[in-house]
Amino acid sequence: MMQKQQRVVIENVVPQIHGGAFFIKRVVGETVTVTADILPDGHDVMQAEVQFKHAKEKNVQVVRMQHLGNDVYQASFVLEKQGFYEYKVVGWVDYALNWQHGIISKIEDGQQVTSELLDGVQYLKQLQKHVTESEKKYLKKLSKFFKTKTSYKSAIKEAVSDRLKQLFFQYPDRFLSNSSNLLQVYVDRKKANFSTWYEFFPRSAASEKDKHGTFKDCETLLPRVAAMGFDTLYFPPIHPIGEVNRKGKNNSTEAQEGDSGVPWGIGSKHGGHTAIHPELGTAKEFKQLVSKAKDLGIEVAMDLAFQAAPDHPYIKEHPEWFRQRPDGTIQYAENPPKKYQDIVNFYFETSAYKELWKELLRVTMHWIKQGITVFRVDNPHTKPYYFWNWLILEVKKKHPDVLFLAEAFSRPKVMQQLAKQGFSQSYSYFTWRVSKEEIIAYMVELTQTEMREYFRPNFWPNTPDINPYHLQGANEAMHLLRYALAATLSGNIGIYGPVFEYMVSDAIPGKEEYLDSEKYEVRHWDWSIENKLTRVISKINDARKTHASLQQTNNIRFCHIENENLIAFYKWSDNQTDETLVIVNLDPHYMQQGQVQIPRDALGLHDHQSITVNDLITGNSYIWGDEWNFVELHPALPFHIFHIKK
Repeated sequence: MMQKQQRVVIENVVPQIHGGAFFIKRVVGETVTVTADILPDGHDVMQAEVQFKHAKEKNVQVVRMQHLGNDVYQASFVLEKQGFYEYKVVGWVDYALNWQHGIISKIEDGQQVTSELLDGVQYLKQLQKHVTESEKKYLKKLSKFFKTKTSYKSAIKEAVSDRLKQLFFQYPDRFLSNSSNLLQVYVDRKKANFSTWYEFFPRSAASEKDKHGTFKDCETLLPRVAAMGFDTLYFPPIHPIGEVNRKGKNNSTEAQEGDSGVPWGIGSKHGGHTAIHPELGTAKEFKQLVSKAKDLGIEVAMDLAFQAAPDHPYIKEHPEWFRQRPDGTIQYAENPPKKYQDIVNFYFETSAYKELWKELLRVTMHWIKQGITVFRVDNPHTKPYYFWNWLILEVKKKHPDVLFLAEAFSRPKVMQQLAKQGFSQSYSYFTWRVSKEEIIAYMVELTQTEMREYFRPNFWPNTPDINPYHLQGANEAMHLLRYALAATLSGNIGIYGPVFEYMVSDAIPGKEEYLDSEKYEVRHWDWSIENKLTRVISKINDARKTHASLQQTNNIRFCHIENENLIAFYKWSDNQTDETLVIVNLDPHYMQQGQVQIPRDALGLHDHQSITVNDLITGNSYIWGDEWNFVELHPALPFHIFHIKK
């Protein structure tokens, strides 16, 4: 089959994921910068542009690409609203500009160009189809000049003019143009890039000992969460907990009378995934909690845990959604050597998968109707990737504000695949990245590879499932530096509290698991306690809210500092109107000092220009005029978060 006639080749269009198989991600107000290799045959003048539009709009917008050298072209466009945008690169040999370029060269060489002027008339006629009335008069006048020998001097003057060049540029004839594949970008609200999560168990919210917490108790804690600067309050599942095979304290397989069970073992005689645990309160009280949280600038995030307890109503109502073994029993969940006797998985391979998918979408939509706009999804990697792609897109068709956080501490490509399929944010390996070398390598992977286009990390120093070894028995300094790192490296962060800020880190020996884990029992906390950690966390979160450079992840550059216990990095907002420099002492026991090299080139400083760095936590300011500057950090406050003023 004969190929379409074209004169330019378009290659290496960036950004795109697997040839456009997946969309890239941005938030409202961000920019997509597109580069491509565009090669014409021969030496003719070539033009290229990026064409883009919102998926729900008809009109295509155009931005002309600039030549960066070596046949690389670039252009940027701003995303103004949520939803899908489409974009592609278009390139063509521009015959009109090529004509003008040639005639300029001949005139400068002293050649007679009468014939060339006549040749140019065709391009003037082509322009007249698109220009304004005043421009049309100008072009008709030029046509007469080009055809009349007595107007030769006026003709060559206008032929080489910037005015004519601008008209050719503004109204191109894209003859024999070529285009790239149509690519997509999905635009979320800004919270997808910047969120500050706080997790606690509602059943542990009671102020009195030996009492099961309620939504009313949670309401009393909202001012505390807001005062600490968190904008997202995440609750583990709030549904009825199964009674069959219920787990006891510390993951005991034999529950004692009064044991509360694991919230992720969903479903009992009291209902399933759209029901509420009766001891927490009513649906009305939950909606009231969500509403009062929003009044304080907090969104309540719910857990989507698509699994069931053995006595979930689904088991009897839809046995086809569960895989039965030859003896008629249902296999409980396992992740060898871990066993989850209180949970059975959905059988996604069932022939009734369409009904199962629709029911899980109905569950999601039910909670959206209750005011939920953020979901933390439990173990999404144990369900089909394409199921998540379908569910997330179905939700976003009607509710584009809804965000999904993937809880998948799994293999790198598994986590990446979930992000490609549509998850708004992803848990990350930060929890285990401790040394300077590990942290830098991980951040380079996240921010300087293709991952930056689709994977939004959420940095959690701890979770109910993970009590990392470096926090077990750790001192205050370790908790301070881990929170400071999470909060300044990533736009999205979270902690499981109040165990983090109260430094409750007793562990099961040899495991990264909490002793007396709240997953298996109701705990009592004195929520009135304030300490250095609560105060410093509040200050850090306030700095994040105030400074745009800390509200994103990708704009980061690590700075040289001659001490393996000190890590330093420069961050900036997209328009570079806000810049910060963060320095952290990774040693929780001893003071560390060193010389940090500030990125004078990135800061745009001239030879003798100084900067003022203002510590956003202590309020202290310093004037730095040199490229290398001395820093000293004590474990009592093991970090600087400097705002840079030029």
